[in-house]
Amino acid sequence: QVQLVESGGGLAQPGGSLRLSCAASGFTFSSYAMSWARQAPGKGLEWVSDITSDGSETLYADSVKGRFTISRDNAKNTLYLQMKSLKPEDTALYYCAKDRDSWVGGGSDYWGQGTQVTVSS
Repeated sequence: QVQLVESGGGLAQPGGSLRLSCAASGFTFSSYAMSWARQAPGKGLEWVSDITSDGSETLYADSVKGRFTISRDNAKNTLYLQMKSLKPEDTALYYCAKDRDSWVGGGSDYWGQGTQVTVSS
């Protein structure tokens, strides 16, 4: 079955960096686009970023554009999210998601359990 396991979350200071990872199994990772989403306390799920199956195209929410970078290693079945210039408003539970298609924008059908990111001084 599809399994997505996020890691790399933790406490960071404003202006700091974190790198999230998502280990995928149970499907052909290189055939599907992948996404990151987040949910802040008391708020709904927010889409963060998307990457095509081959990594050739990426999309970002305006709130993270220029600060976050999504990437993937299809040989390792792993998705990444490099986060820089972190702000307190980036505090959230971050989820990795498998998309329905190889291209971005098609929506997600499986999510991991999430990894907590807290940005605070």
